[in-house]
Amino acid sequence: MNFARRQDAEERDEKPDAAKGSRGRNPRRPEDGAPTPPVERDRPLPQTTEVMEAVVERENMVTAMRRVVANKGAAGVDEMTVQALKGYLKEQWPGIKEQLLAGTYQPQPVRGVEIPKPGGKGMRQLGIPTAVDRLIQQAIHQVLQPIFDGGFSESSYGFRPGRSAHQAVVKAREYVASGRRWVVDIDLEKFFDRVNHDVLMARVARKVKDKRVLRVIRRYLQAGIMREGVVSVRTEGTPQGGPLSPLLSNILLDDLDKELERRGHAFCRYADDCNIYVRSRRAGERVKASVTRYLSGRLRLTVNQEKSAVERPWKRTFLGYSMTSHREPRLTIAAASVARLKAKVREHFREGRGRSLTWVIGQIGPVLRGWVSYFRLAEVKGVFEDLDKWLRHKMRALVWRQWKRPYTRARNLMKRGVEKVRAWRSAINGRGPWWNSGAAHTHQALPTRLFTQLGLVSLLAQHRRLQLTA
Repeated sequence: MNFARRQDAEERDEKPDAAKGSRGRNPRRPEDGAPTPPVERDRPLPQTTEVMEAVVERENMVTAMRRVVANKGAAGVDEMTVQALKGYLKEQWPGIKEQLLAGTYQPQPVRGVEIPKPGGKGMRQLGIPTAVDRLIQQAIHQVLQPIFDGGFSESSYGFRPGRSAHQAVVKAREYVASGRRWVVDIDLEKFFDRVNHDVLMARVARKVKDKRVLRVIRRYLQAGIMREGVVSVRTEGTPQGGPLSPLLSNILLDDLDKELERRGHAFCRYADDCNIYVRSRRAGERVKASVTRYLSGRLRLTVNQEKSAVERPWKRTFLGYSMTSHREPRLTIAAASVARLKAKVREHFREGRGRSLTWVIGQIGPVLRGWVSYFRLAEVKGVFEDLDKWLRHKMRALVWRQWKRPYTRARNLMKRGVEKVRAWRSAINGRGPWWNSGAAHTHQALPTRLFTQLGLVSLLAQHRRLQLTA
């Protein structure tokens, strides 16, 4: 009976007036998430009416310059590179600083760039600010981050000091292990393109009273976007590409976090990816409907109904990971993440036709190391074993194509220890490179140890090393 009451309470807790009068943040138990390390500061927080003075302070600008140069990035509409920024500022900085302090600085338009979304699901709009505007945005970000970060939810993991996607994934697994074996996967439709400027600025103004900073942030939001030489006015959205966008997204979505906390939900949010964990499908459907209404009514954001769902966690993807259906679930790599890696590696193999194996291995090595480092939390090794086999298969197919003619193939097979009659039979069998790269004669001529000697990364071995050193 007590369990039934708890479940009914969970199904009711998404109703707006179910917890009237409990507006503040709910106290959190130690197991609800890893505590956020304090934001490092070398000086006290600025008065919220004197933020611009902190922004243009020499030490803050030097740090911002160092980060902008380290991040590199493409040039904006003025075609100035970050390498040319230092020389430009030696002459122009006094005037720019004066404009910022007077509240008259006007940002330049951003350069519009479209890149394909993962899995070929449409295009993502990026807005590349000029090098000067990137520097100013970075300087503003460094001052505002400590002001806002301390008030953010413990369940918010994206773009925050001391927080990571790995922490979010581990916490999600804990929620499922505790019996919340349904997930409400909320997908915000074109989030960065649909942010309402007035709603966002109202939330920034809660903690920042310096009108000069508010004015320049709004101007960054409203700065036009240039495509093919034509500048179009922007009335909503905050295009990805500038240093301020991640922080602004957290400021806006913090209202959602507080609302979910008020209702007592178990959730993880990383930027605009939000998963809420419940104990039944019925509870999940009610939560999904009520959160959709909240986002639409309060934050003026649209939930993508096609991509959002109430489903078992092992049938959904969160930050590239999925998990097994065991009572104590294990983290695994989502099929879509494996497909994206294969697509990226195939590009290098296409470029590698006619080049040496060493060149190809040198190109894919950093990709493989970065990928396995991100997925080091995966607890199902079969994915790494299968990918290792697939990579060696691709390498053998590449070599078979490079050998081209039957005579060259037979000669190279014999040189590598394949008996003469068998080598000739294999060279003229008429089958394609993929079939031959999986056949015994190619495995004999191009064994696994050869690719290891050439430096091909073994994902399984790399994963084991990372787990041992974790």
